[in-house]
Amino acid sequence: MKMRWIILLLPVISVVGISLAVKEHAARAASLQATPTISAQHSASITPTSTGAGAIAIPDTTSAINSPTAMSQRVVHYEIDAHYDATKHTVDATEVLTYHNLTGQALDHFPFHLYQNAFQPKATWVREAKVAGSRDVGYEKWEDKEYGSEDIKSFEVVGQGDLTAQLQYIQPDDGNKDDKTVVDVKLPKAIAPGASVQFKIAFQTKFPETQARSGWKRDFVLGGQWFPKVGVWWHGSWNCHQYHAMTEFFADFGVYDVKLTVPQFEVVGASGVKVSEVNNPDSSKTLTYHGDDIHDFAWTASPRYKVKEDGVYQGQMGPVQMRILMQPAHWSQVQRHEQILRESLDHFERWYGPYPYKTITLVDPEPDSAAGGMEYPTFITGDSSWFMPDGAYLPEIVVEHEFGHQYWYGMVATNEFEDAWMDEGINSYTEVKVLDSILGRNTSMLNVAGATLGEREGQRFEYVGVADLDPIAEKAYDYYSYNSYGGVTYGKTASVLLTLESIIGEDTMQKAMHVYFMKYRFTHPTKEDFLKTIEEVSGRDLRWYFNQALYGSPVLDYKVLRIESFPVNWYEEKEKNIFQKIFQKEDENTVYRSYVWLQRKEAFVMPVEIEIKFENGEAVREHWDGASRWTKFAYEKKAKVVSAEIDPDHKIQVDRNAFDNSYTAEPNGQPAHKLANYWLFATQWLGQALAWWAV
Repeated sequence: MKMRWIILLLPVISVVGISLAVKEHAARAASLQATPTISAQHSASITPTSTGAGAIAIPDTTSAINSPTAMSQRVVHYEIDAHYDATKHTVDATEVLTYHNLTGQALDHFPFHLYQNAFQPKATWVREAKVAGSRDVGYEKWEDKEYGSEDIKSFEVVGQGDLTAQLQYIQPDDGNKDDKTVVDVKLPKAIAPGASVQFKIAFQTKFPETQARSGWKRDFVLGGQWFPKVGVWWHGSWNCHQYHAMTEFFADFGVYDVKLTVPQFEVVGASGVKVSEVNNPDSSKTLTYHGDDIHDFAWTASPRYKVKEDGVYQGQMGPVQMRILMQPAHWSQVQRHEQILRESLDHFERWYGPYPYKTITLVDPEPDSAAGGMEYPTFITGDSSWFMPDGAYLPEIVVEHEFGHQYWYGMVATNEFEDAWMDEGINSYTEVKVLDSILGRNTSMLNVAGATLGEREGQRFEYVGVADLDPIAEKAYDYYSYNSYGGVTYGKTASVLLTLESIIGEDTMQKAMHVYFMKYRFTHPTKEDFLKTIEEVSGRDLRWYFNQALYGSPVLDYKVLRIESFPVNWYEEKEKNIFQKIFQKEDENTVYRSYVWLQRKEAFVMPVEIEIKFENGEAVREHWDGASRWTKFAYEKKAKVVSAEIDPDHKIQVDRNAFDNSYTAEPNGQPAHKLANYWLFATQWLGQALAWWAV
């Protein structure tokens, strides 16, 4: 999920577009009770998947991947038959879930996520969003259009009967009895290790107006987190957290077979591969999709999408169809979207590992919806605007970032509730690497009219304002605020990994990332799995760094305190010649004693390099371990020290205040002069634009 591009690029785009904007007008409570009731119209029978002799099993299909065999340990098989009412924004559906018990022990209860229940006034998600902030809605007042629900109408366990009355809402994280985002069912008979069980569920989902990358906006809908989804058995217990304002998702791999019935006028995109599309007599149509080795399924529908689906990327494992659904007003940008998607595929395959799926669907969502910048397996949403000049890289940033999630969320399926940084942060790091390679290190976010911004500066900018609030290794729902969650999970993690790269070397870091992906794809790795991979590949003990940068929250801030130079024999009175008097020149044979003082202002201890320059053009590099609070370097030379700079190669991305990393003996007016010229140009241009508008 992407957020910071809005802060960094929107002001620039607004300024560039104001002259056009002034000439053109923009066009443009049902909840589950403690004992759910059974509705006869939703209890239709679904034929279970079987493999002869009445046995049930997870299919070993491979039609959606470029592999002759399954790539994951398949735990689940979802068969969903869903009917979407575009007027009411509701889905009525039946679901058959086959669950293979690979836990090694008998299971007598199963928790399920009901994510859409988060969008209710008393739910934990809304409560947290109102206090700590959210990406989408401020909840100044409650509006009916913000309401969402996910109601189970009937719940049957094959061979054990109707257990609808046994469903109980649970709140494992905060005890909020009004939160209904997790429901648990106790089985009369436990499921033995190695056995499979089938759940037959009828449910109705009501989407809110888009929040958290799900819901409707006008005639657009994004179906994300829309069906009952079983939790993950992980480290000896069920992991099924409530839906929080600062959390995303965690699920097991398996197979998805989904039928979507929508009005015939809708253009649809979804996870997986489309198997069929059939028009029905009632002016609806049914589209069937199949997905292999994925852990979620999302879809979208709008009557106004324009589609480009002739693009094919020749991947290492086989061809990948690139299907792009664009807003008509953004159709002129379709080539930009396809190009960055293709280049992202190419970089990830070369650097990290193969993309095994046969499709990738890129959706340009409804303008001003809260659906932009989101990832689901083989399905991502971008973000753009009607005015998007070349060099304003909002589409490229969002598309690359969301595609990157196909690796660090889609295939390396970490627990985003508890370690969000392992997806968002690692993905932000690879975003820097990929976009720097494609768009240039100093221009990978912005390159318009002389204004430039690079990805690594953008990541650091996001982090510095919240540097002392939270550690990276913290549960997502325990962060101080949404800003802290974003700044630390995205920006700080990217900055920490970029700094780590400077410690172990760029080639070693890239090799470690490749090893990590190939080893842990289609699994649920932990943070220690990632950290140990880095240490094993680099051959170094990096706990001194990880303990501070990830597990703790000390701030790194080094400063050049001052520099001073004076003649060694300053106490001797010397007669100056006429030339020295007129031009204020010192004797060229004068020997100077010079000092440079450095300070570690905060608690984070890290070795640093310092470059010290002298007036004769000489430069020396020094190293400081940072163990003490300050240190001093002394020199005796026939030249004064003119400047000192900590981290002259700018390898340390986590220093909170880079402005005090350098010091000059004499003021340098060039930067101020440059900024003054930029400000003069901007104010004159804006004044002319406003005058033109007023006339």
